[in-house]
Amino acid sequence: MDTMRDRFIATTGRLLDEDPRVAVVLADISADGFAPAGRKHPDRVVNVGIREQLLVGAGAGMALAGMRPVVHTFASFLVERPFEQVKLDFGHQGVGGVLVSAGASYDWPAGGFTHMAPGDVALIDTLDGWTVHVPGHPDEAEALLRHAVAAGDDQVYVRLSLQSNRHAVDVRGEGGFHVLREGRRGTVVAVGPMLDNVMAATEGLDVTVLYAATVRPFDGAALRKAGHGDVVLVEPYLAGTSTAAANDALADLPHRVLGLGVARRELRRYGQLDEHLAAHGLDVVSLRQRIDSFLVA
Repeated sequence: MDTMRDRFIATTGRLLDEDPRVAVVLADISADGFAPAGRKHPDRVVNVGIREQLLVGAGAGMALAGMRPVVHTFASFLVERPFEQVKLDFGHQGVGGVLVSAGASYDWPAGGFTHMAPGDVALIDTLDGWTVHVPGHPDEAEALLRHAVAAGDDQVYVRLSLQSNRHAVDVRGEGGFHVLREGRRGTVVAVGPMLDNVMAATEGLDVTVLYAATVRPFDGAALRKAGHGDVVLVEPYLAGTSTAAANDALADLPHRVLGLGVARRELRRYGQLDEHLAAHGLDVVSLRQRIDSFLVA
C-alpha cells in the first residue's frame, strides 16, 4: 500500500492537470516526487528551498492572485516555524489555501525533536475558521485533499502521517464523526491513524466508537447524539487538544472527558515510531488499560 504522502503527491499532480487554479509551493520536501508535475506545470509548481516563512507567504500571495495554493512541508516547518505567516498572510488577509503536512508527531524519530510536531493541531486551533483533516488511510487522504482543493477559498490543514489504518473509512470529505461501534458504557473518539489501535483496544468493551478524520470543525452534535457522559478522545497529536471542544459540546450535561494523545514531555531517545507510540500510551495494550480504568472509575 502506498503512503499518505505518496497519495498526496499523485493526487495533487492530477489536480494540477485538472484545475488551472491549483498551484503547489514546496520547501525542498517532496520536491523529487513533484518533479514530473513541475516539468508539466513549471509556472504552478514552485520550490522556494528551505525558506519556510517564504513558503507560506508565497502561497498566500498566490491566493491573493486568485489561485488555490497547496503548500507542503513537514508539520514542524509548515505550522510551527512560520506560524506568524500562517496567522497573518492567510488569516489576517482573509485568503484561503490548503496546507498539507508530512511527518506528523514523530514519524521520523531519527530527525530529532526539530522534525516532530505534536502541537500542530493545537496551534492551528488558536486561529479562526480553519478546517483540519487528519486522515487515517491514503484513500481518506485523497478524498479529503480533493475536497479541500475544490472547497473554494477556505483555509484547510491536512495532516498526513506514516501511521495508517488497515482499511479506509468512506469519509468523502464532508466532515463529521462516523459511528463504527455502539455501546452503553461510554464514547471513544478515535482520530485518524489511531482507529486500528482503538478498535483493538476496545474489543469486547461495551462502548460507542466514533471515528474522526475531520477534527475541526469539531462534531459536537455527533458526540451528544452518542448519549454518554463519559468520553475518551484518542488523538495522534498533543493530548487534550480537543478536550475543550468536547467539554463545550456537553456543557449542559453531566460528563467526564479523558484526553489521550502525545504527552508534553520530550522523548530524547530516537527509537522507532512504534516505540514512541508505546511511550505515549497509544499502543493497544496501554489504550485498553487507560480506557477501561477511566470507564470503571
